[in-house]
Amino acid sequence: MQRDPHWRARDQRGFTLVELLVVILIVGILAAIAIPSLLSQRGKANDVAAETQVRDAETAAETYSIERSGGYAGMTLAELRRIDPTLKETSSAILNLVGTPSATKYAIRSTSRATRDSFTITREATGVVKRTCTGTKGDCPSNRIW
Repeated sequence: MQRDPHWRARDQRGFTLVELLVVILIVGILAAIAIPSLLSQRGKANDVAAETQVRDAETAAETYSIERSGGYAGMTLAELRRIDPTLKETSSAILNLVGTPSATKYAIRSTSRATRDSFTITREATGVVKRTCTGTKGDCPSNRIW
């Protein structure tokens, strides 16, 4: 019984170049679909962090007011961070006071590092609290009120 000299080459199975290229193409298409989606989720997460930060700062401002018999005059970021140490975190959002707080009003803004969307809470002298935002890349609604 004689064997064909090429039997080994025919018997060994493997992937052809075309099969490998098809797999690489499919993986590339899936990556092209998934990566932008994941990046937009990161921006939304940073926007949520900015919203949370400014809400926490609002709570700290009200605590500051209670400690000062109802006034906001002299309120600083350092005082807010003393009241709420979580406001020191700046990796995803940057917190700022807008203008100078008075006895009856203040404005606090947090800006997302990823999208540059800003979320502001303003307490007017009448006691009305407004929540506004700027930006279009993340979680700011088109009516600019959140």
